[in-house]
Amino acid sequence: MPNCRRQRDLPVIPHDAVKIVAAVQAHARCILLFGPMGIGKSTLAAQIAAALAARQQPCWCLNADPGSPAFGVAGAVSLAMWQNDSWQLSAHAALCTLDAGRFRLPLVSAVRSLSEHLPEGMVLIDAPGVARGVAGMELLEGLVDAAGVDAVLALTAVDRPPPLLDKLCSLPIDVFVIHTLARTARPGKRARARQRTEQWDAYLAGATEQHYDLASLNLIGTPPPRDQPQSWIGRQIALLRANRTLALGEVQRIADNSLTILAPGGVHQADTLLLRDALRNTDDLLETAPPYAADRFDYLPPAEVVPAIEVGTGPRLVGRVGALDVGLINGVFGDPMLHVRLRQQRRSLLFDLGDASRLPARIAHQVSDVFISHAHLDHIGGFLWLLRSRLGDYPVCRLYGPPGLAQHIRGFLQGILWDRIAENGPCFEVTELHGKRLQRFRLQAGHREQQLLDEADTAAGVLLDQAGLRVSGVTLDHHGTPVLAYALQPDRQINIRKDRLRARGLAPGPWLNELKRHLLADNEAAPVQLPDGGTATAGALAEELVIITPGKKLAYATDLADSAQNRRQLTELARHAHTFFCEAPFLEADAGHAARTGHLTTRACGEIATEAGVSRLVPFHFSRRYTDNPQQLYDEIRHYCPRVLTPKPTSLLASVAVSVADTAIELNDQSDWTTAVTIDQEIPSDL
Repeated sequence: MPNCRRQRDLPVIPHDAVKIVAAVQAHARCILLFGPMGIGKSTLAAQIAAALAARQQPCWCLNADPGSPAFGVAGAVSLAMWQNDSWQLSAHAALCTLDAGRFRLPLVSAVRSLSEHLPEGMVLIDAPGVARGVAGMELLEGLVDAAGVDAVLALTAVDRPPPLLDKLCSLPIDVFVIHTLARTARPGKRARARQRTEQWDAYLAGATEQHYDLASLNLIGTPPPRDQPQSWIGRQIALLRANRTLALGEVQRIADNSLTILAPGGVHQADTLLLRDALRNTDDLLETAPPYAADRFDYLPPAEVVPAIEVGTGPRLVGRVGALDVGLINGVFGDPMLHVRLRQQRRSLLFDLGDASRLPARIAHQVSDVFISHAHLDHIGGFLWLLRSRLGDYPVCRLYGPPGLAQHIRGFLQGILWDRIAENGPCFEVTELHGKRLQRFRLQAGHREQQLLDEADTAAGVLLDQAGLRVSGVTLDHHGTPVLAYALQPDRQINIRKDRLRARGLAPGPWLNELKRHLLADNEAAPVQLPDGGTATAGALAEELVIITPGKKLAYATDLADSAQNRRQLTELARHAHTFFCEAPFLEADAGHAARTGHLTTRACGEIATEAGVSRLVPFHFSRRYTDNPQQLYDEIRHYCPRVLTPKPTSLLASVAVSVADTAIELNDQSDWTTAVTIDQEIPSDL
């Protein structure tokens, strides 16, 4: 076969199936249809098959687009024969992904396995629309080699050269250019999702629940962690034996080593299970599961409320961790204070109480719990802001910290004259962690006594355990001072399947919040009043309307010495955290100063995060000695932990004055202030 070397060497064939067959049939049995998405490859494949059928000649097609297949099963490479004016499915090889660009090597391997024993007749390879960059070049070359392609039909618009022209010209096979009459109107993303979901539902029609013991099977691909069982629900899964696809299914639940899936046919004698990132989402659509660490994070330029008070706080991080909105209020150089807002609950948590001048009083009114690492001024000085903001009819605010915290809060309260508030002073409950035991005190402005409410043992340092939310703490050493590090673990997220809600004719409303509360409390027998006047149990509604996904763990640690015991305890606390806020005050070159003051270095911070297996690391509480060159801190941390979130260099040195820092805790209006973070290592979807 000739080797195409220049664009003018590429013959052009009219967009006519009969003429295409006439031009290529004599010397090509396996033909690759190549081009961008929406160019009409699948339509042309069907037209060529129909033209061959008119000549009583067989035609086969390998659909290699797992995301938008013209036939077969989404998430797989499918082989079909043209019969009765349509493609009749013959076999498939599972991929369990819709992303041909990311998983191009498994895609090429699947095409190779289906191409090994093809029957007589012309074979068309309907390539995915990955036609740019390195991914496109590798996929093109891989498909040509895997299927033994004899010729390529490169589809393009009349006024454009084919994509990857140089690569096409370098192939040692015939390449023909097909000018499409008009660019096919490509369905939108939502329409494609509905189409492939209909194909998937049709495949699962009549499927039954099947149970498998994970301990007796090989598990390949990118499966979710075993300790995140909710991440498995809705995943597309393939049952394999001797690397051959027996069936595809959908995960229903997982408990310990027992996996329940929905799959067609009887229980299959599989020896291997394959999972990647194809998932039935909360809209009941087959989509790509979002990467576990894909929540938005941005660094905002420093907001100086009054420059004379404090300057050089550095960029302020805002973002999301699952159902949580988070904001590092005082930037990476300022007083530690992490604001965590529970979306749709009008409730906020604070981790440490540094300078609070950037937070509006309305946030203080929503604060239900404050987790203080220790009582040094830069970690507790904002208590007066909290106290003053809660003058009035507000519920009790809960504070947590190391031994002695209640006495420190009492000192704040006693330092103020309360003669005008009578019995209406702000009230606080202070919980101290004493090893494995909790002591809880009640303090109220205007009352001198410190009332011990109760004492209790705590399992695994659990400080707060409510429906849907758990916060644990561990005691670390800060050069002789006990400090607490914290881990916040939302229990799970209750997601409503909107399409099923519409199908039932049920309008959204407060009843959905009631349903979520019952499910978070494991009260599945509770009745729920529906907007149409009917009643159903929470459990029954959950089976029909709900997808439950795991909560994303957040860990927070600051002011601790780099000791073996601190490392061991903090690593365990932060294990598999989605987002880890960790101090990194000093460069490794200043390790001596870090040791004298009981702080971590950039190296220690990065090594702890890596050992804990966190999805992303957010370093903060930098020493102000590095304000002129903060980039060096990130560079050094990145050497030990590639999953560190790093602001763009321009934002590190930005200095912008604004009047109020509401944007630090509200994510709705960031406009020109936003500077996206970068991360140097791709996070696996299922970490």
